[in-house]
Amino acid sequence: MHDSAEDVVSVRYFADDMQAAIDFYTTHLGFAVQLSSVPAFAALTRGRLRLVLSGAGSSGARAMPDGRVPQPGGWNRILLMTQDIDAEVERLQAAGLKFRGEIVTGVGGSQIVLDDPCGNPVELFQPTL
Repeated sequence: MHDSAEDVVSVRYFADDMQAAIDFYTTHLGFAVQLSSVPAFAALTRGRLRLVLSGAGSSGARAMPDGRVPQPGGWNRILLMTQDIDAEVERLQAAGLKFRGEIVTGVGGSQIVLDDPCGNPVELFQPTL
């Protein structure tokens, strides 16, 4: 059974190095390439999440009427669930990936934020059992 478009959650990130971003998500975080039009656009999927990457020449990266230009970074982020955050962090650090801080634990679980190659944040989250 295929999910309808309404069942898929789409998030747009801006990428100033499209191929590095595609490699990051597919190699380290389990995404698959759905569509690639490097350097302007790519759509990646992981379960019901569709990650739309917009690069140079993409319609999503056009300047706003006030002159602002969309760019990578910030703190809004996708959140990927994990069953073993310590092992996941160890695996990603061994691959040379950089985190914004250390694992923090609260009442809902443990989390850590890493950056993709363009500076977009990705949160890994392990819920409290």
